[in-house]
Amino acid sequence: MRSPWYKSVSSVFGLRPRIRGLLFVVVGVVALLTILAPLTSNTYDSSAASSLVPNIYSNYRRIKEQAAVDYLDLRSLSLGASLKEFPLCGKERESYVPCYNVTGNLLAGLQEGDELDRHCEFEREKERCVVRPPRDYKIPLRWPLGRDIIWSGNVKITKDQFLSSGTVTTRLMLLEENQITFHSEDGLVFDGVKDYARQIAEMIGLGSDTEFAQAGVRTVLDIGCGFGSFGAHLVSLKLMPICIAEYEASGSQVQLALERGLPAMIGNFFSKQLPYPALSFDMVHCAQCGITWDIKDAMLLLEVDRVLKPGGYFVLTSPTNKAQGNLPDTKKTSISTRVDELSKKICWSLTAQQDETFLWQKTAKSNCYSSRSPASIPVCKDGDSVPYYHPLVPCISGTTSKRWIPIQNRSAVAGTTSALEIHGKNYWSLLTPLIFSDHPKRPGDEDPLPPFNMIRNVMDMNARFGNLNSALLDERKSAWVMNVVPVNARNTLPIILDRGFAGVLHDWCEPFPTYPRTYDMLHANELLTHLSSERCSLMDLFLEMDRILRPEGWVVLSDKLGVIEMARALAARVRWEARVIDLQDGSDQRLLVCQKPFLKK
Repeated sequence: MRSPWYKSVSSVFGLRPRIRGLLFVVVGVVALLTILAPLTSNTYDSSAASSLVPNIYSNYRRIKEQAAVDYLDLRSLSLGASLKEFPLCGKERESYVPCYNVTGNLLAGLQEGDELDRHCEFEREKERCVVRPPRDYKIPLRWPLGRDIIWSGNVKITKDQFLSSGTVTTRLMLLEENQITFHSEDGLVFDGVKDYARQIAEMIGLGSDTEFAQAGVRTVLDIGCGFGSFGAHLVSLKLMPICIAEYEASGSQVQLALERGLPAMIGNFFSKQLPYPALSFDMVHCAQCGITWDIKDAMLLLEVDRVLKPGGYFVLTSPTNKAQGNLPDTKKTSISTRVDELSKKICWSLTAQQDETFLWQKTAKSNCYSSRSPASIPVCKDGDSVPYYHPLVPCISGTTSKRWIPIQNRSAVAGTTSALEIHGKNYWSLLTPLIFSDHPKRPGDEDPLPPFNMIRNVMDMNARFGNLNSALLDERKSAWVMNVVPVNARNTLPIILDRGFAGVLHDWCEPFPTYPRTYDMLHANELLTHLSSERCSLMDLFLEMDRILRPEGWVVLSDKLGVIEMARALAARVRWEARVIDLQDGSDQRLLVCQKPFLKK
C-alpha cells in the first residue's frame, strides 16, 4: 500500500498542462501567504498584530492542509485514476488476507517458521478491486445469539473439516444444515469451559472465576484459541480476552472467533514480536496451542514474558505425556517440564498444577533479575520500544519500565475521560438515529430482541486514549473495540491496555492482520489527515477498510472538510452509501457516515 517517492515526483512533473497549472496555483497561494504573513503583522501596531496572528496562522494552516489534499487528489488524477467504481474481485479473493502468502514466503527463501509470519514486504501490487462475500454469505445473527450460532457459509471451515476435527470439536460444535452451533459447556477440556475456568481460579487461590478481576486479571492473551469457547466464557465474566492464532488457509480460529463477536486477530511469534508493548496482559493462556516452547533458545517464552505484566500468570494446558523437542527418545521431556526448567531462568514460579494444567506466575519484584546466577538469560539493555513486528530478542524485556506495577497493586488509570464529543457535539446524538437505532428492523425480519443494534465488532482506527471504547461501555452498548494506534502517532497503546481494553499497533500503509468481513463498524478520527503526510495510498486504504468491513457495516470518519470531500469520492468508488454531516459550529470539521451495501452475486 506504500507509494514510492519516485511516483510522487513523476506525478508532479508528468501532469497534464491544465492540472499542472492548477497545482502551481495552489502551491503559489501557500507560498504567497507564507511570505506576506510576517509582513502583514508588521503593518499594524502590536495590539492589533497580537489579535490577528492567530487568525493568520489558522488560515495559513487551513490553506496548507487543503493544498495537501488537493495535491493528493491531483496526483491520483495524474496517474490516470477516475471516479468510476472499482471492479469486483473474483471468487479467489473472497477470503483473501494480504501479507500471509506462505508459498511465496517459501519461494523467497524463508523457513524455520519465519514463512508463517506476516511479510508485507513481499506483497505484490495486485489489481485494485472490491472483495465480494461468498455466494451463501448471510448477515450474522444479533448478539448474544450470534455468539453461539453462526452461518456456516460465512467461514471457511467445511463440513468435511468439521467431521474430521475430532471428538472434542464434535462436542463443541454441531453442524446443522447451514448453521454451526457452539455449546459453551463442552469442548476445550473434558470437564467443560466453566469447570476449566473455575479450576484456573482455584489454582490462583480464588474461590471462583468471578473473582478474576479481584486478583488483577482483566486482560487475557489467548494463544491458539480454538473455536473461542474459553474467550466467550471470559467475555461473560466481563474480562477482555484477545485471541491470536496464525494465518490458516481454511478452518481459521481467528475467523471463527470474530464471526462469533469475540476479540481476535491473526498473530504468531515464530520469528517476530507481537505488535503490543511490554507489560500488556494480565494472563497469557495456551490450551494445546501447538507451540514448542524450548526452540530458538526459548525466545518464544521470552516473548510471552515480555507482554506479561508483573505478577501476571501463564497458563499452559497440555498432555503431560506428549514428548517435545529434538532430543533422543531417552531424554525427551514434556512441554510442561521444559517450560518449568526455563521459567526458573526468567523469574517465574510454578504456582500450581492440576491434571494437565500448569500455572506459572511472573515475578512482581524487578530486583529478582539481578539476584540470578550469571549464567541466566540476560536482561535487555534497551528501554521501552515500540515493537512493530521486530525480531524476537534473546533477553528479558520491560524490567526497567515505568509501568512495572504488579497487577495486584494497580488502580484505575487516571487522566482519561469517557466523554466522546466533537466540538461540543455528542456522537450519540448524531449516530444513534443512523447506526445505534433502538429498533433497526429490516424488511421481512421479526421484531428483534434487546439489545437491538447489530454492532458488535468495532475498530477504532486512530484510538488515541480509547475514548470511543469507554463511551460504548458508558452507553451500555454490547460491543467491543479493537483500539488501533498508528505506528507513527503518539504511542498511547500502553494507556489503552492498562484501561483493560483491547488494542494493537498498526501501520495503516499496510493491510490489517484479519480476515475479510470481520468488523461491523470502523471509526477514525483525523486518521486521513494523519496519513496525508505518510507515503500511503488512500485508495488502497479504502479498499482495505472495505475488505475487513462486513456487508451492511458502517464507517464513521471525522476530519477536515477537504479531506472528508476526498473521502466521500473514494467511498463512492467502493460503492458505499455516504453522507456528510456538518456539525454547524463554525469549524471545518465534518463527519462522513457510510454504510457498505450487501453485494449479492
